[in-house]
Amino acid sequence: MTADRSQVRFYVDESALGLGKALEAARKDTIYCGHKLITECPLGTADTTWIPIVATKGYVAIGRDKRVRTRENEVALIVAHGLRVFSIATKRDLSTWEWLGIVMRNWDAMEGVAAG
Repeated sequence: MTADRSQVRFYVDESALGLGKALEAARKDTIYCGHKLITECPLGTADTTWIPIVATKGYVAIGRDKRVRTRENEVALIVAHGLRVFSIATKRDLSTWEWLGIVMRNWDAMEGVAAG
């Protein structure tokens, strides 16, 4: 399956790139940093750059940055642009498969947030 521009609702940050690629392979509504449908966010795009872009498009962001809450400038951008974010943090690094399990167990709730 390939993402369909008209159905995209979720954007996966580079911090969870493997998860983003797995979700995009299974769903038409998910893209990730570096995806061809979001050329303004190539790999290596700073958080302060992609946050307003993704928010403006109305996407819900998924990432695994444990320290996002401590970066006041990023939190301010998230709030100012009304970006909806799922930040999945754990005490240890997980494999893509483990991340996928966490996301799938919570997908219904994530869908609710994406629906507005």
